Amino acid sequence: MKDDKGNSTKTNLNWLLKMAWRDGKASGKRLVLFMASIILGIAAVVSIQSFSENLKENIKLQSKALMGADFIIDSNQPPNERVQQIIDSLGGADAKSVGFPSMAVFPKSGNTKLVNVKGIDGKFPFYGELETDPVSAATEYQQSGKALVDATLMLQFDLKPGDSISIGNISLPIAGTLISAPGSTGVSASVAPPVLIPYRFIEASGLVQIGSRVGYDFYFVAKLDQNLEALEDKVDPLLDAENADLDTHTSTGQRLGRRYENFGKFLNLVAFIALLLGCVGIASSVHIYIKEKLQSVAVLKCIGASRKQTFLIYLIQIAGMGLIGGLVGTLVGLLIQQSFPLLLQGFLPFDVQISLSVAPILMGLLLGLFMSVLFALSPLLSTWYVSPLQVLRIQENGSQKSRKANILVLSAIMVFIFLFSFWLLGNWKYALSFAAGILIVFALLGGVANLFMKAIKKYFPASWGFTARQSLLNLFRPNNQTMVLILAIGVGTFLISTLYFSKDILLAKTSLEANEKAPNLILLDVQPEQQYAAASRITEKGLPLLNNIPIVTMRMQKIKDRSVNEIRLDTASTINGWILNHEFRVTYRDSLIASETLEAGSWPAKSKEENVVPVSLSDNVARDAEVGVGDKLVFNVQGMLMETEVASIRAVDWGRMQLNFSVVFPTGVLESAPQFRVLTTNTPNESTSASLQRELVKEFPTISILDLRQLLTVVDAILGKISWVINFMAFFSILTGIIVLIGSVRTSKYQRIRESVLLRTLGAKSKQILKITALEYGYLGVLGSSIGILLSLIGSQLLALFVFETAFVPSWVPFLIVLPGITALVLAIGLLNSRSVLKSPPLEVLRKEGV
Repeated sequence: MKDDKGNSTKTNLNWLLKMAWRDGKASGKRLVLFMASIILGIAAVVSIQSFSENLKENIKLQSKALMGADFIIDSNQPPNERVQQIIDSLGGADAKSVGFPSMAVFPKSGNTKLVNVKGIDGKFPFYGELETDPVSAATEYQQSGKALVDATLMLQFDLKPGDSISIGNISLPIAGTLISAPGSTGVSASVAPPVLIPYRFIEASGLVQIGSRVGYDFYFVAKLDQNLEALEDKVDPLLDAENADLDTHTSTGQRLGRRYENFGKFLNLVAFIALLLGCVGIASSVHIYIKEKLQSVAVLKCIGASRKQTFLIYLIQIAGMGLIGGLVGTLVGLLIQQSFPLLLQGFLPFDVQISLSVAPILMGLLLGLFMSVLFALSPLLSTWYVSPLQVLRIQENGSQKSRKANILVLSAIMVFIFLFSFWLLGNWKYALSFAAGILIVFALLGGVANLFMKAIKKYFPASWGFTARQSLLNLFRPNNQTMVLILAIGVGTFLISTLYFSKDILLAKTSLEANEKAPNLILLDVQPEQQYAAASRITEKGLPLLNNIPIVTMRMQKIKDRSVNEIRLDTASTINGWILNHEFRVTYRDSLIASETLEAGSWPAKSKEENVVPVSLSDNVARDAEVGVGDKLVFNVQGMLMETEVASIRAVDWGRMQLNFSVVFPTGVLESAPQFRVLTTNTPNESTSASLQRELVKEFPTISILDLRQLLTVVDAILGKISWVINFMAFFSILTGIIVLIGSVRTSKYQRIRESVLLRTLGAKSKQILKITALEYGYLGVLGSSIGILLSLIGSQLLALFVFETAFVPSWVPFLIVLPGITALVLAIGLLNSRSVLKSPPLEVLRKEGV
């Protein structure tokens, strides 16, 4: 096969490869820095993608062990006749359990702790295992009538097998330590650690009563070749109508996978930003690299090489750089993912087995190749649109013919960012927002850098000293790196600062108000006959009784004259499913509380009709139920139907650490309904709180107590882990920015050698040149990091306003640590790369440059 000049295509390709190799070998050090710009970005993307694939596969393989059975029927109430018929039609449950939160007392020390009690009947789990110490305790605790206690509790209260635990009205010996069990995740176990007891002791505990948050589970082992998806499609709607549910191990595994997938998507975006940052470094470095090669291009064109051939020589170089960078980045990413199970240990309810996945490896290789070429195309076009004469004259202004091609390249880059984001997120609106956000951040940073250079040029301080003037001149001289350095520094700083600010927002949402009127100890499941005695115990210790809140449980029966069962069967209905199946815990009062604001209607609630009870709904319930002020709702209040009318809609701040309610009734309606009470108080310190809890649980063993101090500690620890993981990924962006910085400074050094040598020849001392360099990179570090922090402040304010809906108080960490830290790093890199010019004689440096 021959080309249009009659030359062999194979010979032409061999010549292009040889030329690309020879030219690239002479510039090996700089090409290595180009590759380093994308290696970390590729490593970040591949590590996250590979771990996500491993996670999906592990969830799929371990879904039975995670659930402990093939499928479960669960309900928040004892099975009624219809549910029991369905259970019997499936051959009867192979095992069952009853679970609920309760206070546990450890007689050995007198300490108390909120735990998640589960009474088990049968040989559960059927898949996986109860990991205990000693091992025999897993099989013996039911027959021997003993308890298995969470390992953390055993350590915290210095418990040993043989010690006892009191739950409600019963006291059981401890059979052993519960290390792991199906269904116990790390986060939920942190708040209420699991305790397993034999099913037969549940009734004697006295803890299953009105208002108790009880879960009834029935475990099944599937028959051979039983189609679980068909079973779920057929049986689940029948159970939904009876306020029960069916979950198979496959559907549960899918939900679990989606939960971690959402977190993985966010990390993928952080990794993708690191990759984009590296590509910005490539574009800038290639721009300078190609400018240096214009004389070589001119020579090639003068001896007969076509513009296509000269373009392909450097395109092959960049493609080879991208392929090698992608390969190295992929290998680094595969190594990094080995640490992910350790980093995510607190979130995963199982051990992840790491294995090689083909898709992320191919993606890493292709990304390295494709993105290197895509981001290098714009500077590479300068070799295509200039004539040999123009190149030989080395004109600074490029041909105007390339403007259309540059626009096409930039459009292709934006389209790629959008498509890749869409692939990661699966939602075009989120992908478009992300692409637009990236464009805005880069545009703002680039615009500020450009304005900064123009402002210095226009208002140049001619009266300043020599070193100060020279350092400012370097910022807008030909071949300056002000733009790319500010982009690299600014984006990295923006990421880290935003992560710090976001963590502060999340912590502020869960923090306790530091005043005596804010409750920090909540008594749950207080029966009406216990409320006055329990309240007296609080006031006797000199503590305030802040709230005595009545709670009544009920479910929705009708929405706008349509029964809930009818709506369930209507496949076209857009009413949210949780509204139809949820057991609402409502209260009654005639005033708003601090976390509520009235959005619509009147308060106190008033009805337009007699015998119709006015109620107030939270905005999320009104939205998901598709009702507004004046619409009718019928509630099933424990067997009694009650017609109501939506009189008002409230906006509720659910993030505040206090009791909030979706549905609020007026007083004078529910007082005689079966109910329980919630009491709250404020304890000044942990010792007072612990003393009160011991006394209350001793006298009222069926009451559960939630210590918000402990809960906040758990939340803080969880957010700390999440923040650590996110910062770990953001580290790739910062490190990529540093490598881009090093590459840019190294590349700009070659452009500045002659200038530095001339300064030394004219009598400038090394100290002066060092001071010029320090000032220049000091300006860049301060400007880039300051803009990054300012943008993160704006972005975090928008997050707080529109996403978290809370006030934003920024942390001082980015200002006191990130800004000076990044500035010092930029300064150090700049000075380090100027060493060779300062230490070598001018003639030696010029000879090296000429080689």
